[in-house]
Amino acid sequence: MINYSIIQLYNGTINNTTILKFIIMIIDLRSDTVTKPTPEMLDAMFKAKVGDDIYDEDPTVNELQTKIAKLFNKDASLFVPSGTMANQISIKIHTQPGDEVICDKTAHIYNFEGGGLSFNSGISARLINGNFGKIKAEDVLENINPKNIHSANSSIVSLENTSNKGGGSCYDISEIEKINKVCKENNLKLHLDGARLFNAIAVKKYTTIDIGNLFDSVSICLSKGLGTPVGSVIIGNSEFIDKAKRYRKLFGGAMRQAGYLAAAGIYALDNHVERLKKDHENAQEIVNILKRLNYIEEIYPVETNIIIFKLKLDVKDSYFVNKLSEKGIKVSAFGPQLIRMVTHLDFHSKMLNKLEEELKNIA
Repeated sequence: MINYSIIQLYNGTINNTTILKFIIMIIDLRSDTVTKPTPEMLDAMFKAKVGDDIYDEDPTVNELQTKIAKLFNKDASLFVPSGTMANQISIKIHTQPGDEVICDKTAHIYNFEGGGLSFNSGISARLINGNFGKIKAEDVLENINPKNIHSANSSIVSLENTSNKGGGSCYDISEIEKINKVCKENNLKLHLDGARLFNAIAVKKYTTIDIGNLFDSVSICLSKGLGTPVGSVIIGNSEFIDKAKRYRKLFGGAMRQAGYLAAAGIYALDNHVERLKKDHENAQEIVNILKRLNYIEEIYPVETNIIIFKLKLDVKDSYFVNKLSEKGIKVSAFGPQLIRMVTHLDFHSKMLNKLEEELKNIA
């Protein structure tokens, strides 16, 4: 889908002699959350059968939840408005105030969820300096607090797959299995922030059932790579999901005729999972372009659809972002001299060509 913006009209008038001096193709690479529903997805949404989901009477929400629970070999799942809510509910259920979560220092639950660990659950975080957002079993073992009155109670480990600040890095299933073993031996719950899990699955070739069997709870986002307008899902056993329903209500996330949104999720699962490979291919094409630019100092390893790179000091990140913005290309400043680009289903080959042209003109 191409989004065009007319940014200047000749003399500001529209008539038979109007000259459109600039027609710019808007290229939005800030995130894979910026996608719009495809016509086919919209059609599925408009045709959805709905009811009141707070009464468990929305047939399309129920269908989505059953479908996802089966995909992950779990008892149940719960549709919620956002990935942040999915993670925060999960952590709330698994912990008590005064507990501690073990996670990578770049974890979304710590950096991008508004301080929710302390606000919602009253817990602290033991931050591990992992490898591009990934931690290892020995990291977990070394950071479990002793059982005494002086230390926070280590009760949960949270992994992020793929890792946002890690540049879309993915866990190997063998490492998750080792972490799972450490958690079981030390009575720790294991949660997965799987906002972009299907991107990881496309690369690593494990299955949703593999993931479901290894985690006590999983959150997945439907509105990132899968391209729905709204929604995430929490996955777990029946007791866990029963508690999650209560906390969804408490957090203000219970919805009524949510089937219109759930229908988008069903369509995405049926039609948008395989095409994630195209996003990964486009990301590699961008990497190949960046490698030829003399103002790029470093490019993080790229496994999926997230590209993070560092600019040399003679090209300031603010200048870089603004220059691209002037040409209708939106990217994210991601730290000192760091830039992030994320490919998605609304990014296509014509946009890639335009991006290459404008990147060459930066410096």
